[in-house]
Amino acid sequence: MAGAPGAAGQASPEQLAPEQPQQGVLASFLTNDQKCQLMLLKTLQTNPYVKLLLDAMKHSGCAVNRERHFSCEDCNGNVSGGFDASLSQIVLCQNNIRNQAHMNRVVTHELIHTFDHCRAHVDWFTNVRHLACSEIRAANLSGDCSLVNEIFRLRFGLKQHHQTCVRDRAILSILAVRNVSKEVAEKAVDEVFESCFNDHEPFGRIPHNKTYAKYAHRDFQNRHRYYSNI
Repeated sequence: MAGAPGAAGQASPEQLAPEQPQQGVLASFLTNDQKCQLMLLKTLQTNPYVKLLLDAMKHSGCAVNRERHFSCEDCNGNVSGGFDASLSQIVLCQNNIRNQAHMNRVVTHELIHTFDHCRAHVDWFTNVRHLACSEIRAANLSGDCSLVNEIFRLRFGLKQHHQTCVRDRAILSILAVRNVSKEVAEKAVDEVFESCFNDHEPFGRIPHNKTYAKYAHRDFQNRHRYYSNI
């Protein structure tokens, strides 16, 4: 979730994942910060959603540096992460991110906010419609509303379920970082939903799983190779 300065440590759309915590002898000897850093490194190196977003950020002139743009911290409550627009930094809640799959989703979600921050003049702090648009995009493109995640939440099988999930999670995200009523959050999401839900950049499609994300990354690379050769 995108938030005001310091808000990343208070609230995020990414709540605790349903999977079990990481197990193993090595993990038991590592601090939360060390586990967070190791999981982050693996996500940046291997996750196809994240690799595409990193390429897109670099292409847009906003290259991401792991030491500068990510911070592993302890957070209050059930928060998993957030984007601090004032610092252009992603906060990862090391005490709440339980496993690699959860880290993958949190980093992807927050990188979508970072990408939006790079490519557009987003008024995160005073324009709730701008925030709503980025939350819609993050929920839509990050895998937050994948079938597997929704099954774990015991919510599936509804008509147009993906759209419903995206809308609901965008509203929850706004309420988590803004002192506004549910009605205001719902109104903001509904006003921008169609255009923002259909904005699939930089993926070019909704990446419903890692295979889709790999294809999207390949197409993104080919697209820019083509334009660079014109």
